Amino acid sequence: MTHHPGLLQTAPLQGETTSSLICRIASRYGMEAKALRSSWQWRNYPPGHDGGGARADAEVLLNAAGRQLLAGLCGVTEGVLARALPSWGQEDAKLPAGEDQVPAAAWRIGGAVAGPVAFGCRLCTARRTGTAMRMVRYTPRWERACVRHGRWLLDADANQPLEHLDLRGLPEVVAAQRRWAAVARRAVRAGAEPERVFALAHAVVARWWEHALHWGRETIWPWRLHQVAGGDAGGDLERWRIVGRDAVVFPEVVAVADALLDPAMAELAWRDSGAGRPRPLPADGMFCRRLGERVGRPWLGPLAATDYGGPLTSWMGSVIRIRRGAGGPPGYDKDPWWLRQEHQAATMAGQLRVLGKEKKAPGSGTMWRSTVPAEQRAQITSLVDGAQEQLIQLRGAQTGSSADVAEHLLRILSYSAGLLEKALQHTVVAAVNAGVPPRDVAQWAKLPPGPLADVLKAYQDAGDG
Repeated sequence: MTHHPGLLQTAPLQGETTSSLICRIASRYGMEAKALRSSWQWRNYPPGHDGGGARADAEVLLNAAGRQLLAGLCGVTEGVLARALPSWGQEDAKLPAGEDQVPAAAWRIGGAVAGPVAFGCRLCTARRTGTAMRMVRYTPRWERACVRHGRWLLDADANQPLEHLDLRGLPEVVAAQRRWAAVARRAVRAGAEPERVFALAHAVVARWWEHALHWGRETIWPWRLHQVAGGDAGGDLERWRIVGRDAVVFPEVVAVADALLDPAMAELAWRDSGAGRPRPLPADGMFCRRLGERVGRPWLGPLAATDYGGPLTSWMGSVIRIRRGAGGPPGYDKDPWWLRQEHQAATMAGQLRVLGKEKKAPGSGTMWRSTVPAEQRAQITSLVDGAQEQLIQLRGAQTGSSADVAEHLLRILSYSAGLLEKALQHTVVAAVNAGVPPRDVAQWAKLPPGPLADVLKAYQDAGDG
């Protein structure tokens, strides 16, 4: 096939993947995308999902001759493509170089090339190109609401059919999208990177989302979830909680990001810590109480405060250590916006894969998840993380009078030991309830049968009460 550069001009859209542009060019020429892709020599196979099917977030890297060919097919200059396509110009060792090179291409996964990939709004695409077809682009998670058309644009890396969720019944989500710009500017003025502030706030709220199933007073999120599910998420609640999470919690994420940037909130965390007289963070602290009010849930404070070891208490710990001037070199423990890997919110794609495996093969490899209730698993993790966070606060705390240092160390160590003891008890009960023989549990926990029986009885008595 002979191509005529500029015959049918197809302009790239800002942030679009090169793969998406090739598909749109093919449609413009009335061709199948596969036929147009044969114009390049491919060095590997397109990435697919584990269960089969092409990935919507597949990306293409081109060599110099390949880029020149694409520019000719688009009918635009390479400079225009370089400004619009984030993957433009990225090199790959598999692609040939040199003056005699042939147009060549290599497949990649978009998320590994230039960041999160999402579907574009088809209505916006039609407005700019005249054709309402699928477009895939690199879009950070804080720019997923299409304000013009009231749509939440979903991740393109998940093996699920939806491209967007309808936000027309949720004006607060669209309003949060508009508000984020001001929060991002506030972050820059505070010397923080907006993307890191967002990531931390998202992790905090996503953790609340996991616990919210057991919050009897939570009514806002269930209502929003039913809205994005078309009126009723009850028929497939597990899947909708995964697919709808980021859209449903977005207003709270923006509110939490704004709160964490507020110096007055940092001052409350400092006071809760005892300021000059260090103490464990209280369950009725002013910081979490005020944070609950700022997200429209005055009752949330004690629940957030007792979620020990999560991203929120890690942020508080860093702020407190900075104010305290604790010794030691700069590091993650003095960076409020540092997000531990284990605190990062699970992606939609990852959660859907886990859900699919649990449904296909219950009890194989995911026995703990499928047998131990989510609330109980969360309690164990929270207690262990809480003990770790408290122990981190001991760094650099061994200066001062003997009485002050001894009091501080003993208080924190005693509190941490109590958290670990509770974690041990919860894990023992969960393991036995999951079918692990009590004799094995007692051996692993180094508990004689008598104390093990006492732990189980105390737990059962508490549940009956």
